[in-house]
Amino acid sequence: MVEQTTQQQLKDLLIAMLSDYSDRQVESNNREAIERLRRDKVDQPVISLTYTTASMIAGADLTYQAILDYLEEREIDASLRLSGSLGLGNSEPLMEVQLPGKTRVTFSRVEPEKVSDILDAVFNNFIPEEHVLGQHINELHEPWEHVPNISELPFFSIQKRLILQNSGMIDPESIAEYIVHGGYRNFLKAIRNYTPEEICDLIEESGLRGRGGEGYPTGRKWKNTLSSPAEQRYLVCNAGESDPGAFMERMIMESNPHSLIEAVAISAYAIGAEKAYIFIEGEYEVAVSRLKKAIAQAKEYGILGHDIYESGFNLNIQLHQGAGAYVCGEETALIASLEGKRGMPRPKPPYPSRKGFMGQPTVVNNVETLLNVPVIVDHGPGWYHQTGTEKSAGTKIFSLSGKIDRSGLVEIPMGMPLREVVYKIGGGIPDNKELKGILVGGPAGGILTYDHLDTRIDYEEIAELGGALGSGGLVVIDEETCILDTVKYYMHFLKQESCGKCIPCREGIRRMYEILDNITQKPGDEQGASTLQRFKGVINLEKLAHVIRDTSLCGLGRRAANPILSTIHWFRDEYEEHIFERKCRAGVCQELRTFYIDVDLCTGCTICAQKCPTGAIVGSAKHAHFIVQEKCIGCGICYESCKFGAIISK
Repeated sequence: MVEQTTQQQLKDLLIAMLSDYSDRQVESNNREAIERLRRDKVDQPVISLTYTTASMIAGADLTYQAILDYLEEREIDASLRLSGSLGLGNSEPLMEVQLPGKTRVTFSRVEPEKVSDILDAVFNNFIPEEHVLGQHINELHEPWEHVPNISELPFFSIQKRLILQNSGMIDPESIAEYIVHGGYRNFLKAIRNYTPEEICDLIEESGLRGRGGEGYPTGRKWKNTLSSPAEQRYLVCNAGESDPGAFMERMIMESNPHSLIEAVAISAYAIGAEKAYIFIEGEYEVAVSRLKKAIAQAKEYGILGHDIYESGFNLNIQLHQGAGAYVCGEETALIASLEGKRGMPRPKPPYPSRKGFMGQPTVVNNVETLLNVPVIVDHGPGWYHQTGTEKSAGTKIFSLSGKIDRSGLVEIPMGMPLREVVYKIGGGIPDNKELKGILVGGPAGGILTYDHLDTRIDYEEIAELGGALGSGGLVVIDEETCILDTVKYYMHFLKQESCGKCIPCREGIRRMYEILDNITQKPGDEQGASTLQRFKGVINLEKLAHVIRDTSLCGLGRRAANPILSTIHWFRDEYEEHIFERKCRAGVCQELRTFYIDVDLCTGCTICAQKCPTGAIVGSAKHAHFIVQEKCIGCGICYESCKFGAIISK
C-alpha cells in the first residue's frame, strides 16, 4: 500500500511539473525526489545494462542473469535497471555502475564471465582498466581517478548529440525519467504558446529538411497540408526502416521511445491533425513493445487524449505494424499499406500533403525528421540554423558500419567531412587496411571513393557525386571488398523489394542484376553466343541504368541505378578487370578464382582432396595432386586447408 501511495505521489508530482513547466517552484519544492529520478543522488549502488537489439545479439540476456546471480549470491542491496544504447554498437553490451556520491562509470563488452571481476573491483573502489570505457563526469559527483571522461572519447568528442542526448542515459520504459530530463515540456510549450501556423513557420525558418529521402523542406510540406481544406488531417511517422545497412531508427525507438511520441505530438498539432500513426516494422519487437508502453504512459499522464492540459487539442497516436517492405519507404506506398492495401506507389500529383491517407491531407515524415522538431521548438529556428551548412541545417544521424574499427550510431553536424566520420569517430579501417569506398544512403545510395573523404555531409554535395544521404546508412568498404560483389548484393536486394508495378523498375533492376552476375561468372561457363550476349549486356549496363533512373514511378526505381552509375564512374577499372581479364582483385568473386597446385611444393598429404566438395582434386598419397578445372567451383577450401602453401590462386 505504501508503494502504491508513493507511485501516486510520484505521478502527481510529474503531472504538476508538466502543468507548471515554466514554474520552477514545483521543482524547487520537490528537489530531493527529482534528484533521485535524475540519479543526481543515489542511496545504493545502481547497475544499468543496455538492452536493445544490438546488445541482445551481443549476449545481454546472459549478462543480465549473471548480474542478478552476483547480487543474490553476495546479498548486495543494489538496483538493477535496463537502459538504451549510447550508440557504440561494437562495444555492446555496456554495463554502468554508479555508487553513492560517485560518477557513473561504463564498462564495454561485458560478457557474463566478466561480471564478477568488474563488480568485485568497483565495490572495492577500484576500476579495472581492461574493461572500462569511461565515466560520465558532472559537478555533482566525485570522479574516479585515471578513468577517461566518456564525452572526450574519440567516438563521442566531435559528435553533436541534439537528438541522441538522452539515449543510453535514461530508462526507455520510464516516463518519469523522461519528464525529469525535460521531456514533453516542448510539446506543452507548443500547444500553449503557439498556433499551428506559428509552429510551421518555426520549422520553415529553421531550414529543417526531410531526413529520409531527397531532403524536401519540412516546413513547406507541413504548410501545404495545413492549408488544405479537410474533414480530417493525418500525420504518419515512417518508422519502417528496411535498409539492410541502417539501424538508427530502431535503436532510437528502443533507447528513447518517449522522444518520438513527443515529436509526433508536436508535429500533429502543427498540421492540425488529431490522429497520428507510427508505421513500424513488425519484427522490431523491442521497439514495438517500448512504443506501446510509451503511448500507454502518455495517455495515463494526460499527454495524449482529449483536451490535452486544457489546450483544446485532441490527439490519438496509433501504432501500425507493417511487413517490412522496402518499397513502403515511399510515402504513397506506405499510405496504401496503412489503408490495408498492397504497398505500391501511385503517380504524383496529387501529393499526400493534399490527398493522402483515406483521401485526406497527410504528412509523412520519418523518425529522424520528426525528432528534430522538439529541438527547434526548444531553442528556436535561429539557434538551430547555426548548426550545419547554409542549405542543410542541423545534425544528421548515421548508422556507421562495415569495415570500420568503431561501428554504431553517430550524430554529427551537417557539413562535417566524411574523413572525420570515418577516421576520428569510426577509428579508421581495422588491421591498417586501405579504404576503398563508402556506401552513402543505403542500397539505393552511391559508393564514393577515398578521394571523396573531404566531401562535406550535405544534401547537394553528396548528390553531385552520385550519392544520397537517404536513410542514413554509412557502410565503409576496404581493399578486401569487391565493388561488383557489393553492388550485386544490393541489386539482388532491390530486385526482391520492387513492388513490380512499373516495368522499368521490375524488369530493369532484374536485368542489371543478371548483367552483374554474368560479369562475375567463370569463363568456362560460356559457350558459343553466350560470350557475345554477355558483352552486349555489359555495353548496355550504363545506358540501362540511366533509363531506369529517368522512367521509374517511385524513388526505389529512380534511385536503384545509383550504385551502378556511381561505381561505373569511380571504379571503372575494377569493372574492366572483371569483364576483360576475368579477374577479381579482392579475390571475392568465387566464380572468377582459379586454383592450381604447385607440384614442387605439394607433399601428397591428401587433405585438400578429402575436403574438396566436388572431387576436383586428384592424385595418390605422397605424390603431387592436380585440380580438374572443369569440376572446380572456386570455393577456396583447398587453399585454406593446405599447410604447405602448395595451392595458388590466380
